[in-house]
Amino acid sequence: MRTRVKICGITRLEDALSAVEKGADAIGLVFYAPSPRCVTIAQAAAISAALPPFVSVVALFVNPTQQEVNAVLTNMNVDLLQFHGDESEAECAQYGLPYLKAIRVKSDTNLIQYALTFMSAKALLLDAHSDAAVGGTGQVFDWNLIPKQMAKPIILAGGLTPENVKEAIQQVQPYAVDVSGGVEQAKGIKDATKIAAFMAAVNG
Repeated sequence: MRTRVKICGITRLEDALSAVEKGADAIGLVFYAPSPRCVTIAQAAAISAALPPFVSVVALFVNPTQQEVNAVLTNMNVDLLQFHGDESEAECAQYGLPYLKAIRVKSDTNLIQYALTFMSAKALLLDAHSDAAVGGTGQVFDWNLIPKQMAKPIILAGGLTPENVKEAIQQVQPYAVDVSGGVEQAKGIKDATKIAAFMAAVNG
């Protein structure tokens, strides 16, 4: 089965279209003000509206209020929600949309328990734990911490680049990989050449 790809932290329409042209399955739009990749609803709606069919739009939140999520859902098309904070399963599931739960992995993280706790999630997105940021850190975590048998599909994130993604896929065999900083020329500004190299490495 092929490994699917999400390009996250998209802030510009040209980057979204470049990602799709190179074969990305999904794009991620960040609705978290402290992030340098945060977009306004107007920005995100314009990007979402211009995408071709069969490309998933993922809206990323960190401990949002209901009002914040509903404001996005009211004003644009979203296929999947992604929760990157300390949200409970009930908080993630309350919008009636499929969702991903991001887990920031460190040495004592019980991923088996997380899979049971978030049974309603479509997948668990595994990212590096950092005290400095909740995501997009560019840091790789120890892939050996991922159990071989998980009750949920795995989306691997955290410091993936065109140089290491092939090894990551061979070791972890995730359902999908998620990249942001690894295909950027600056935070929030993607690099079409790096996207192409990343997709080639995944497909290779």
